[in-house]
Amino acid sequence: MEANETTPLRAVALVCTLSPSPKPSSSQLLAEQTMEALAGHGVTGKVIRIADHDVRPGVAVDMGEGDFWPEIRETILGTDILILATPIWLGHPSSLAQRVMERLDAEIGESDAEGRMLTYGKVAGVCVVGNEDGAHHVSAELFQGLNDCGFTLPANAVTYWVGEAMQGTDYQDLDKTPEKTAATTATLAANVAHLARRLKYAPYPPS
Repeated sequence: MEANETTPLRAVALVCTLSPSPKPSSSQLLAEQTMEALAGHGVTGKVIRIADHDVRPGVAVDMGEGDFWPEIRETILGTDILILATPIWLGHPSSLAQRVMERLDAEIGESDAEGRMLTYGKVAGVCVVGNEDGAHHVSAELFQGLNDCGFTLPANAVTYWVGEAMQGTDYQDLDKTPEKTAATTATLAANVAHLARRLKYAPYPPS
């Protein structure tokens, strides 16, 4: 069966702002804009703010009673696309983004009947915001981690905005979305949907 551009796809965006809801978040805004762009390619899904849940530290699929990660993991495994959104803190992904990566590390030890990681065939993209330099460094860190954990990344797999260094303007404070960021978000959405459809009909070979 060949990939069909109308095949429905599912996505989940994990927002790794340090602020719980209902506090406004630039990472949340860019993730929601990315999901809106994905909707134009037949992709549905939801946004989960990690700070709103008890995601325990660790590298297991389940860290015991009260750990919310197993529910998030079930959502990820039920989707075709993972979007990971993070602010830049001291030049790096947020601590919650790092925690998500540490929990995803458990997938390296999980496989299907043919030896493939359960994340094989799933496509990932990244959203980065900050009022300091470092978007490329942050995306590079997340790209490698996501790839190690079995996700596939398309060309131009990141959308980002960074403000002037050492200033206080946030992405959510802008009067309108910059054209370059909007265009990059549109490209990210088109490419992740395109690749996810192809992997859906042409899975990776057995390991």
